[in-house]
Amino acid sequence: METFRYIQGVSTLKLDSETCIGCGECTRVCPHAVFELTDKKAAIMDKDACMECGACALNCPVDAITVSPGVGCAAYIIQSWLKGPSKATCSTP
Repeated sequence: METFRYIQGVSTLKLDSETCIGCGECTRVCPHAVFELTDKKAAIMDKDACMECGACALNCPVDAITVSPGVGCAAYIIQSWLKGPSKATCSTP
C-alpha cells in the first residue's frame, strides 16, 4: 500500500515460508496488502507497510507468521482518531 508508510526497516513482521501452507488467510486479513501468494506460499511484499496490528499472525492456522504489536499499531490508532477508522484493528500480545 503506497499511501501508508511507517519508519523503514523497523517492522517486527516475520514469515517462516517453510511452515506456510499457502492458505492465503494473511492476504485476506492484512489491511495494508503486505502479503501476496507466490508459488503457493505467502510472501512479504511490502514489510514497511506493516502496521504491526497482528491480524496475520492471529489468523495463520500454522503459526508461520510472527509480529509484535508495537509503535506501528499505536501510529494506526492515532491516525484513526485523526482521520477515522478503517477496517483494521490492533491486537495485543
